[in-house]
Amino acid sequence: MFLPEIAIAAGSLTTALTLGSAALLPQSQLFGRTLIAGNDPNEIALTYDDGPNDACTEPLLELLARHHTRATFFMIGRYVRHSPTLARQVLAAGHLIGNHTVTHPWLAWQSPARIREELRGCNQALEDALGISIHYFRPPHGARRPYVLQQAAELGLTTVQWNAMGKDWQPILPAAIVANIDRSLPRRRNRAANVLLHDGSHLVMGADRTATIAATEILLTRAANTPTRFVTVDAWT
Repeated sequence: MFLPEIAIAAGSLTTALTLGSAALLPQSQLFGRTLIAGNDPNEIALTYDDGPNDACTEPLLELLARHHTRATFFMIGRYVRHSPTLARQVLAAGHLIGNHTVTHPWLAWQSPARIREELRGCNQALEDALGISIHYFRPPHGARRPYVLQQAAELGLTTVQWNAMGKDWQPILPAAIVANIDRSLPRRRNRAANVLLHDGSHLVMGADRTATIAATEILLTRAANTPTRFVTVDAWT
């Protein structure tokens, strides 16, 4: 291979890696603006994906209520249709609800028609169950491309990512979930924390998220008597 060909191949690889990173890295803004967090390091948004979950969403709501804390729930449309009453409980408790697609696919690699179907279908499921308009959207796995953000914007949805995660989709203990969050907290960069957790699983209804609930209790308890304020993601728009 001649040097110019090597340079072209290297450039193509670099471009592919850059685009791949932009599709998956939650804080990348290369494909378009997404909401990450505010600038007050004392603010934390607890966000829960993949519900509503018949097994764990209600106990989580009870815990949040005891600590007078509002959170953000990004719900899967097919679970909302399965458990609309539970979705309404989340809303009645004062939490913010967002779109997390109908079936939780990797949107970055879906056809335009499938992307539209997933976003519009989830919006419809939520609006049918809750009787309100939906304004926030989190792409499953954080995966997106420009068309995903375009479709979200056309529906009036602000795309929301995160900057801290508990990795609670893994079978780990509550202390490990908290440790994962602590390692990724962006306080050193003077940013608020947008924490990704899960009250359900896109693989099955009824997933055991008791470790997530216990980790949430640790976070809420240790925040007592500190300047920490728990907010929902709409506080940053």
